[in-house]
Amino acid sequence: MTTDKDAPGGETPAPGPREAAFYGRRKGKKLRTAQAAHLAQDLPQLAIDPEHVAERPLAALFPHDVRAVRLEIGFGGGEHLVSEARRHPDIGYIGAEAFLNGIAKATTAVAELGLANVRLHGDDVVPLLDRLPDASLDRIDLLYPDPWPKRRHWKRRFVRADNIDRIARLLRPGGHFRFATDIEHYAGWTLRHFLADPRFEWTAARADDWRLPWEGWPGTRYEAKALREGRRPGYYEFRRL
Repeated sequence: MTTDKDAPGGETPAPGPREAAFYGRRKGKKLRTAQAAHLAQDLPQLAIDPEHVAERPLAALFPHDVRAVRLEIGFGGGEHLVSEARRHPDIGYIGAEAFLNGIAKATTAVAELGLANVRLHGDDVVPLLDRLPDASLDRIDLLYPDPWPKRRHWKRRFVRADNIDRIARLLRPGGHFRFATDIEHYAGWTLRHFLADPRFEWTAARADDWRLPWEGWPGTRYEAKALREGRRPGYYEFRRL
């Protein structure tokens, strides 16, 4: 089990059921008419049922052959998820997001662009993670997650020992976990956890490998806000050994 000396007691605590939520609010402003319509009409066909996801290979979730499956946890408005799906039609993408407005935006984009290689999970991601097959994912992305900056809320950060175990179980050997944040403390927290875990290696060979975005990076609204406010994002990638 990985630990963090900054956390109370020296180890990331194991919270109770409700405290385990890594997201904040579930709903924002009223959905636009088109978004509400897509949510009602298209999400049922795009949605993943965690109860049955392990019954067949993940590639079978998609109507055409895919060479790999990737997961994005907390995709926000879906900018990166949709961009990646358009760039790589031969890869299947699963997006998980608990915020209804984000799910609505992604569903609308996927439906209007006719993307057949995207499936969505509109709830807490942990039950889904626990039902996905071992070594079934080529990559897992966690981009600009809520940093929960107050010390008493650190237990709600997604990067912690039990979730690193989940990531390690789900990634195939050679698979990648990618993490982006504009919060320096959360970057250091994540590096300490992953560098201490023998199942992963940091892929950075020079500073630009974490200072510059990945190839094809579309940018996100969270990143744009960080840059406007003078915070410099970092892009961290770890390989599953």
